[in-house]
Amino acid sequence: MRVDLFDFDLPDDNIALRPASPRDHARFLVVRPNATPVLEDHHVYDLPSFLRPGDALVFNDTKVIPAQLEGIRHREGAEEIAVSCTLHMRVGASRWKAFAKPGKRIKPGDRIDFGVGQGNSAVCLLGSLVATVAEKGDAGEIDLAFDLSGPDLDQAIASVGHIPLPPYIAAKRPEDGRDRADYQTIYAREEGAVAAPTAGLHFTPDLFARLDAAGIERHFVTLHVGAGTFLPVKADDTADHKMHQEIGHIDATTAAALSAVRARGNRVIAVGTTSLRLLESAAEDNGHIPAWSGATGIFITPGYRFKAVDMLMTNFHLPKSTLFMLVSAFAGLDTMRGAYAHAIETGYRFYSYGDSSLLFRKDD
Repeated sequence: MRVDLFDFDLPDDNIALRPASPRDHARFLVVRPNATPVLEDHHVYDLPSFLRPGDALVFNDTKVIPAQLEGIRHREGAEEIAVSCTLHMRVGASRWKAFAKPGKRIKPGDRIDFGVGQGNSAVCLLGSLVATVAEKGDAGEIDLAFDLSGPDLDQAIASVGHIPLPPYIAAKRPEDGRDRADYQTIYAREEGAVAAPTAGLHFTPDLFARLDAAGIERHFVTLHVGAGTFLPVKADDTADHKMHQEIGHIDATTAAALSAVRARGNRVIAVGTTSLRLLESAAEDNGHIPAWSGATGIFITPGYRFKAVDMLMTNFHLPKSTLFMLVSAFAGLDTMRGAYAHAIETGYRFYSYGDSSLLFRKDD
């Protein structure tokens, strides 16, 4: 499909720089492509009224790490330059794939000193972190081999790194102390994401209690969201776009519970596109959800047949993004173009800290 079919104009005033407070008081656009009216305006705290006892919400429990690293590139015979790296996928105990700027000035063999040490002899000091560029890929992607490994590397990243705010927020203000809490779900526990599963940012203990009282099941899967989620689609046709892979996991207990939900006729509601992509990566053609672990680069566009997910809770996404393509596949392109036009006109707040929506799946 042509990528420009997924383009739309978004005024800067619609981009949220801070989340709603309380979180569950964000606005909530309910989209029913198979009903009349198609669009209804609500708030996130209304979510229980759209669900039935026995339905299951599926959350991504990944935890955002401070994966934005600033450092100095060292190369024999060359001047030192400042380098900014965003880690996006761990590939070993001491290795991460990262997006680097300026990518064109980095080569394999370069040493990059992140943090306070600024010297290769300081790698064991708390607050210092040094890596060698092991490989270089396309579009500024590099493979970093750190001098530290395992928990020591995790501690060093936590010490010197910054929360990698999405570019559309970082361009308007710097990261601050509030973001450490704001850019994290209340149920985050599995460290490894470099971007938050933002639909989950709207949940509060009070909303969880009301969902429990309504008989709604709550299940957790893990997909470590990578920085590739922010990359624009540069191709003119969706067939020419390559997705970056992300690591995910569904344990056997959760898989059995979700298959039971579907078998008895209840609905599986994905909280966020990350949960949906993981469930659809694992699901069999008959809708059965097995235990699953691995890397997924699933790219969902209109025409995809959904196997596991009946409803989707998600924020409002970038023009021409893979995520807007995904929601268009789920609820229909014309429906979603109309929904986004309504959201923009009525002042909904977009992107990671913005408002939310609940999408019912379009009939096949």
